[in-house]
Amino acid sequence: MYYATKLQKSLYFTKKSLHYCFFFSNFAAKSENAMKLKTIIMFSMALLAASCGSEEAGEEKTPIQKPSITISGGRLTPEALWAMGRIGTAVQDIETGWIAYTVSYYSVEENRSTTWIRICNPFEKGANGEEMCVLDEFVGSEPEWFGNSGVLAFMRNGGMFLRSDGHDVPVKGAEEIDGFLLSPMRDKAVIIKQVKTVASTADKYPDLPLASGRVVDDLMYKHWDEWTETAPQPFVCDLQLAYFGEGERIRSAKISGGENILEGTPYESPMKPFGGVEQLAWSPDNNTIAYTCRKKSGLAYAVSTNSDIYLYNVRTREHKNMTEGNMGYDLNPCYSPDGRHIAWLSMERDGYESDETRLMVQDTETGERTFVTRTLDSNVDSYYWRDNSHIVFSAVWHGTTMMYETDLAGNRRCLTEGQFDYVPVEVLAEASEDGSKYLCLRHSMREANELYEVTSRAGEQPEIRQLTHENDNIYSQIEMGTVVPRWQKTTDGKQMLTWIILPPDFDPQKKYPALLYCEGGPQSPVSQFWSYRWNFMMMAANDYIIVAPNRRGLPGFGLKWNEQISGDYGGQCMRDYFTAIDEACANLPYIDKDRLGCVGASFGGYSVYWIAGHHNKRFKAFIAHDGIFNMEMQYLETEEKWFANWDMGGAYWDKNNATAQRTFANSPHKFVDKWDTPILCIHGEKDYRILANQGMAAFDAAKMRGVPAELLIFPDENHWVLKPQNGILWQRTFFAWLDKWLKDN
Repeated sequence: MYYATKLQKSLYFTKKSLHYCFFFSNFAAKSENAMKLKTIIMFSMALLAASCGSEEAGEEKTPIQKPSITISGGRLTPEALWAMGRIGTAVQDIETGWIAYTVSYYSVEENRSTTWIRICNPFEKGANGEEMCVLDEFVGSEPEWFGNSGVLAFMRNGGMFLRSDGHDVPVKGAEEIDGFLLSPMRDKAVIIKQVKTVASTADKYPDLPLASGRVVDDLMYKHWDEWTETAPQPFVCDLQLAYFGEGERIRSAKISGGENILEGTPYESPMKPFGGVEQLAWSPDNNTIAYTCRKKSGLAYAVSTNSDIYLYNVRTREHKNMTEGNMGYDLNPCYSPDGRHIAWLSMERDGYESDETRLMVQDTETGERTFVTRTLDSNVDSYYWRDNSHIVFSAVWHGTTMMYETDLAGNRRCLTEGQFDYVPVEVLAEASEDGSKYLCLRHSMREANELYEVTSRAGEQPEIRQLTHENDNIYSQIEMGTVVPRWQKTTDGKQMLTWIILPPDFDPQKKYPALLYCEGGPQSPVSQFWSYRWNFMMMAANDYIIVAPNRRGLPGFGLKWNEQISGDYGGQCMRDYFTAIDEACANLPYIDKDRLGCVGASFGGYSVYWIAGHHNKRFKAFIAHDGIFNMEMQYLETEEKWFANWDMGGAYWDKNNATAQRTFANSPHKFVDKWDTPILCIHGEKDYRILANQGMAAFDAAKMRGVPAELLIFPDENHWVLKPQNGILWQRTFFAWLDKWLKDN
């Protein structure tokens, strides 16, 4: 999501599966009869691996093992955060019931990471009392069961492998790929490769092989954190296996053929920046590939969100646009087990990437289409088919993300409860007298992702069983803060949910400094996310109270609440921020109103810059990360123009556009004359969403105004901070700044 940060939230769960995010959301890989969705976490792990020099990025280094750490003082530390194992995706084998899941470990000293695949039997406890017996463990990512008695396909070092009887078999011809999707009959595979779409300087001028300049003649020349020179495209290949004797152990594997579905075009499938193989799906009969694509380039791509689901006939090589006429995003298709229906996620309006994310289902025989979640009043994050007539999905409501089950008519029931975020992964067992069992990921503001088994029975509370205990070694050494929901009345008479996070060993008789947390997005929920940077438990461990409002413009409180922010950046959402901190100070006597800070990233960074010019001396310190400072420059600098057009209301030179003129009149740089409070500006130079000159300009403005200021600039980071040592530096700088102005004075 444009300014924001689904990856920030554990990385940050945000509101839609397309761009994200943190936090963020783990869409699980499924068997051929279900959806293969990657979440923000999987995307995040890939980004982290690439940025940290992981073995998964192609380097031959000693794999990083699970770190051992001793924590003194009983409080969460930056080093402890980076010592945590980060669980990503999970898949279950239909035949054996075994679960394969990924976990990543990081070395701060080596500034890199390793992702492991762990295969477990959930029906047998381990020798050390674990809930699941560990059968195998090896370096890899993106696991998918091969459907051959425990054989697992996976990625390593940019290549595809098969794990057969404890042995790794490289798939010849599937090297230097981004991902793969096996056909239901396992005789074919779609592999994703980067295809060159822009001629280099050396192509044009062979006598200038060392020239580094780029000649640009259209938009979308940069995207997220890279120059747009290639596009991921799907190749349909035949897959051949050879076995040892009469046994089932695979001796060799190779792919052949390699027909590019998008041959001769510059189009992406899956779509950048975060799309994976969840954006493609095989039909159960092995004959059709549904793929997501926005068949636009240059300026047309930069101003439009209109992607479609195309059906590609493997035999006739014909393409059919299944969603023609819908003008917003269509993505993440998945066939029902019998192939009678196909589901996908859809937005209605072109240019509005934060539009309602709808779960749609179409009858493949009659063409009848159903908006299954019409009565939800919130976004669908991820989903999969439970059976031919039921779908399991996740959605945020009132600050938590729950799992739901719906039939095709839209009759749904909630499967989970509590102050958590759940991400559906798999059906563990079919419905019976003992209830339905589901595999899922769960996290909260107090715990990172773990795998859980949820048993749901109609009319009863769900039964929850934790399957993994990845970070118990760290949790056992520290005390977490407490998260308390608080409903507040806004200036326009609405009710707003604000999370109040209290420090460990909280004493209500004491006075604590407090931080107003400004969310990114802008339309990204403050749900029960766990972040490895914007971590509320870390802030609480440093004896700060956090006030985290679900201000106007966040999903989970109805579509009107979510949409209000577009074209009103300096309006009601900012009044909501002031409501959150003022009401908390007035009614929570343990908050020291003379020691308040305000922090945020992305749209939250914009919020900090704006509040710095309007806060009337409420705050004593500010921290803005990757925020917009000058909105006129941002309108032209950012690459995805559809977002700027929708959320800002149009171009700043359109003097007859009242919405646009209101937006640009609220640009933070126009209120620098009122800045009077110390500010820390943080930015990454590889951030092509919000260029680093925004943070530099804000810092320069503060210094020229005589306001105490500091600039933390990362030449090698994008919209997030992904490298371990940079992450530690971020935390140390963050708290040193807050302590200086909120504790030391």
